[in-house]
Amino acid sequence: MNERLRIAKVIKISLPSHLQNKLIMRNSLCFLILVLIFVSCHTTEKKEAPDFLAENIDTTVNPATDFFLYANGGWIKKNPIPADQSAWGVGFLVQEDIYNRLRAINKKALNEKSEPGSVSQKIGDFWFSAMDSDGIEKQGIQPLQPQLQEIEKIGTVEDLLRVSAKLQNEGVDVLLGEDISQDEKNSDKIAFHIYQGGLGMSNRDYYFNTDAKTLKVRKAYQTYLYNAFRSMGKDSLVARSAAGAVYDLETRLAKASRKLENLRDPDSNYHKIDLVTMQKIYFRIGWSEFFKNTGVKSLDSVIVGQPEFLVALNQELSKTPLGVWKNYLSFHLLKNSARYMDQALYKDLFTYSQSISGVEKPKARWKRVLDAEETAMGEALGQLFVKEYFPEKTKQRYNDMVEAIRDAYKERIMHLAWMSDSTKQRALIKLSKVTKKVGYPDKWKDFSALVIDRGPWVLNMQRASEWWTNYYVNKLGKPVDRTEWGMSPQTYNAYYNPSNNEIVLPAGIFIVPGKRDDELDDAFVYGYAAASTIGHEITHGFDDQGRKFDEAGNLRDWWQPNDTKQFNASAARIIRQFNEFVPVDTLRVNGEASQGENIADLGGVLLGWDAFSKTEAFKKGEKIGGFTPAQRYFLGYAYGWLYSERKEVLAAQLMTDVHAPSKERVNGPMANIPAFYEAFNVKPGDKMYRPDSLRVSIW
Repeated sequence: MNERLRIAKVIKISLPSHLQNKLIMRNSLCFLILVLIFVSCHTTEKKEAPDFLAENIDTTVNPATDFFLYANGGWIKKNPIPADQSAWGVGFLVQEDIYNRLRAINKKALNEKSEPGSVSQKIGDFWFSAMDSDGIEKQGIQPLQPQLQEIEKIGTVEDLLRVSAKLQNEGVDVLLGEDISQDEKNSDKIAFHIYQGGLGMSNRDYYFNTDAKTLKVRKAYQTYLYNAFRSMGKDSLVARSAAGAVYDLETRLAKASRKLENLRDPDSNYHKIDLVTMQKIYFRIGWSEFFKNTGVKSLDSVIVGQPEFLVALNQELSKTPLGVWKNYLSFHLLKNSARYMDQALYKDLFTYSQSISGVEKPKARWKRVLDAEETAMGEALGQLFVKEYFPEKTKQRYNDMVEAIRDAYKERIMHLAWMSDSTKQRALIKLSKVTKKVGYPDKWKDFSALVIDRGPWVLNMQRASEWWTNYYVNKLGKPVDRTEWGMSPQTYNAYYNPSNNEIVLPAGIFIVPGKRDDELDDAFVYGYAAASTIGHEITHGFDDQGRKFDEAGNLRDWWQPNDTKQFNASAARIIRQFNEFVPVDTLRVNGEASQGENIADLGGVLLGWDAFSKTEAFKKGEKIGGFTPAQRYFLGYAYGWLYSERKEVLAAQLMTDVHAPSKERVNGPMANIPAFYEAFNVKPGDKMYRPDSLRVSIW
């Protein structure tokens, strides 16, 4: 995965599940999200307006010793992490700006007399429903009672599977993961994917690792399990027994789940199986009925990501008592719903999340409402957003920048010494076919069938989840819509989708608080936008996993064997480099799991540099804020990763995220780039210096 924006969302990823699996995002995943933005100053120095880059410099640090702290340390010292945040940096200021814009849109919709069923009506009613704190407090757990009663009536495994499928449709993650998206080996077809899932903690290693931070999270989760059952009215003894049994069940499922680094390889996580064979192998699950309950009318095969997980699930359905399964479903219903309910239920969930995020107090309610609205109908909100905040001139600037990066990549491929001519030609074809999507979609999703009213917030969220389920189920058997976007325009993120061979750059990724786009100088923008976003995303099409997909988006080997060998040797060097980093305590970066992002970062900075070196701004050589164009380019890249993070977040990220922390994403690639050495006079003996024999060069 690939993210430039990384706001930590420690409770639930807000993207639909199909995107969490298939898209290579600047915002993974996942679990933790960091935000990258760019800011700039006027193109000429003005004594009365000090350059923001110069103000952020830590003059006590030598750039050849620690470039990240040199570039960003001054700002970090002056801006401690707020109590309601797990990290703090420039991207969070952008998020504040976006929040304020979206709140204004919601308040306007609330006060309008909108046509029933219109986007404005849905937005206004959603805002009313979620901001009705008095009503939500009076409701308590009552909105969930019909589902809790349905769970309690389960008498057979067939009942269990039927109710589980219904809960999945309503946004409750139980039993397994499911996803409807393009077939990796036939990108013109939509397929039903099944993968490991069903855990209450976000990663299987939380159940087994023994370091102090993981033990703290595990203890907090077990406490949350107990408190959840108490909230459902169970006495202390029954609650403790139920919590223990559910935790033990999840631990057994976690044992059958693959580690983070083993989930990245698309070949080893692709097993297409017809339904007859599925029924024979995983016999305890009535698959035809399961899919019917999901809403699927006809299906002849599925793609299984991790078969060993389904083996374990099949066994647990046979031997685990129904009473344990019912408690499991009830707990996950409450856990997935708590953020949309009364303060007592939310507080229990927040207390658990603190063990992961280190956040001292909850985010303001109205911001949590906007986060939920993004999950429910972000693109509907985006229709109103882009009308006010993303002019055509800005869109054109970044469209042009994509082409500048594409040209730079073409030149790099043509001059590669390690790649054969035949593979080069295929790489050039793939590069030429990369589709760019900038700003916002040309065609909007139709949300007319989504029912949003002023009733319980949690029920609006459940109906939104059902809408998304139906939306993706209806794709089965139909032509692939390659114009579709997987992110809303206001998202501070971007992604590369290998099945479409496309880069998607929402309008939100280009927002700079307090700045107009025409105020941003080219040196800075090329460091920020061209390098860390556009170049990064295009390089994902040629990283350790993206390179396995051809120009049409199919998982197919188009490389000559010796070229693959050469590529893997270089990738092994970047793995070793990042394995050396120790961001917090004794915890190291997982170089294997993060290699795709590290390859994309390095490629992005090199491509951005090549493109920038052809601009008039570079050729003129004029200083801005006391920095040469070259220095400003590299400082611009570093500024995008201007963050300080709590230790809890760093520890969680190293376990659950395929992205290295922000400091390493600056210092790591810089140490491999000769132009950086020249710009900041890096010499042998400096900490940022790596001898030629250790520097990584791939693209």
